[in-house]
Amino acid sequence: MIAIDLPWPPRALHPNASTPWWKRALHTRKARAAAGWAAKGAGLRHGDPDIPAALKVTVIFCPPDKRGRDRDNLLANCKAYFDGIADVLGMNDSAWDYTTRLGDVVKPHGAVRIELERL
Repeated sequence: MIAIDLPWPPRALHPNASTPWWKRALHTRKARAAAGWAAKGAGLRHGDPDIPAALKVTVIFCPPDKRGRDRDNLLANCKAYFDGIADVLGMNDSAWDYTTRLGDVVKPHGAVRIELERL
């Protein structure tokens, strides 16, 4: 299993946020790059034969507070993260099987942990 720790996604990436397109694009680009660098830091490389195309992806959301959140929206917030990891691996994330969990509150900013395993 490979674990990648990332910051809580910005509000601009929320699917229901009324954010101007240019601001959303800026946050998407930053989140995608951050996930790519974190994936490289975790030892992932393009074309690694040990990483299959079909992966089990467990996303653990550690929110910044105790407010209730919709898990499907939390997963949509992280699309740029998944794209950044897929870029590093040189594969499409369409064959990945996603599972979500809620973790403990991480004050003050929250966190997201993405765990990759063979499917």
